[in-house]
Amino acid sequence: MFLLQALAACGAAACGRRAPAETQAAALPKPVTVTIENFDASGKSLGAAEVLSVVKRDEDWQKQLSPLAFNVTRREGTEFPYSGALNANHASGLYRCICCDTALFDSETKFESGTGWPSFWQPISKLNVRETPDDRLGMRRIAVSCTRCSAHLGHVFDDGPRPTGLRYCMNSVALQFAPRAGAAAGG
Repeated sequence: MFLLQALAACGAAACGRRAPAETQAAALPKPVTVTIENFDASGKSLGAAEVLSVVKRDEDWQKQLSPLAFNVTRREGTEFPYSGALNANHASGLYRCICCDTALFDSETKFESGTGWPSFWQPISKLNVRETPDDRLGMRRIAVSCTRCSAHLGHVFDDGPRPTGLRYCMNSVALQFAPRAGAAAGG
């Protein structure tokens, strides 16, 4: 029984899931003011704006998101490679946060990385993403999350193409695609 409990705890930790008691014990933080850059449907910057962060209880996120999207964005999970609908998307548009609709990436910076996840060589604005060290799984990585709602999006690596040399490797399920205003369907 001890081994089964230990394995279950390790499995939950590997998936980024919190035990139910931890979830219930955590007090809901108050929204804080964050700065993001807004973009219109054509991808034109509308400038930086101070907005309140989006904070919700797990039950509310679960009502809004699919189980996989909840696990990835709220529990730092990962979807299986080549399973996400946006990996093969080549249309012109913006990739927005599935949780709060903040613009995160522009299709003009998307490239085929061969990893099975949508990859970009830069975010649409550095203001809209947060990068933090992630030492889980016994390796140093940089986790990427949405500035406004703290949704886990994926990781950034230094093996991408020019001009940045970066590969923002994102989970499809953490993003929603918005076709560029005025762009032809199918891009």
